[in-house]
Amino acid sequence: MLDQDSSGEDTLEAAVEVFDQSRHRLFGIAYRILGSVAEAEDIVQEAWLRWQQTDRSAVRNPAAFLTTVATRLAINVAESARSRRETYVGPWLPEPVDTEADPTLGAERAEALESATLLLLERLRPDQRAAYVLREAFGYSYDEIAEILEISSVNARQVVSRAKRGVLSERRDPVDPAKHRELLSAFVAAAQNGDLAQLERVLAADVVSLSDGAGIVGNAARRPVVGRTPVAKFVRAFSSWWWDGATTSWMETNGRPSLLVHRNGEPVALLSIAASAAGIEQLMWVMVPDKLVRLRGDESGR
Repeated sequence: MLDQDSSGEDTLEAAVEVFDQSRHRLFGIAYRILGSVAEAEDIVQEAWLRWQQTDRSAVRNPAAFLTTVATRLAINVAESARSRRETYVGPWLPEPVDTEADPTLGAERAEALESATLLLLERLRPDQRAAYVLREAFGYSYDEIAEILEISSVNARQVVSRAKRGVLSERRDPVDPAKHRELLSAFVAAAQNGDLAQLERVLAADVVSLSDGAGIVGNAARRPVVGRTPVAKFVRAFSSWWWDGATTSWMETNGRPSLLVHRNGEPVALLSIAASAAGIEQLMWVMVPDKLVRLRGDESGR
């Protein structure tokens, strides 16, 4: 219930309070659907504007109303983003988000948060992404998902099931965070030393290296590099450019340890990985300046 003034209308202060209770959840939903911090922030702002303009006295469940608004807005943005992805120069990677202070990013669980999972979700239809996120990360019931997506409960169950198959069929069981950091540390040490044999030891046989430079970063590979030996040779070939004169700092992004690379005091790349018992499955190099501006890193290098 919203507080009301003497005229019977809810106050702006009460509206702000209600919205703030949902803000983190709305951002977490929008980010998982879109893989973009900037776009998720825009969704949250637009949801606030709609909440302001709504007859709030008629809203029985503000949290459900706001979730529905944010989800539908995110689906619309995702639909328009599909055409933009077709003209994107080189591989597209999700914009990293710092999860040090909020490991689940406003959700019940940290599902659909790792960059590798967001890449798999990107292959799904926007409504499938939304259904998967609402069910697997936020624990919404099929009836609630059906209402948000304006479909039947039976269809909601089917959409979630298809989305889960699309994600699970392409994903091996990830290692725990300690092993994840160990593999990333070993990779970075080998990369800095140009140690081809050690690089190959930590890489899975079918490893893929993806570099997101959006066509504006000259040293970003515009095509995926695939396979243990090709990736190891690729990393060694660019060893001096990557590491000479650079400093590194550890971060937790998207729920996993990652490494931020600085040059001249500015972040130039974030390196994250997906890893399984077979080794490093994916190397993800985010190099687009606009995707790095919100990242700081631990300058102590811990």
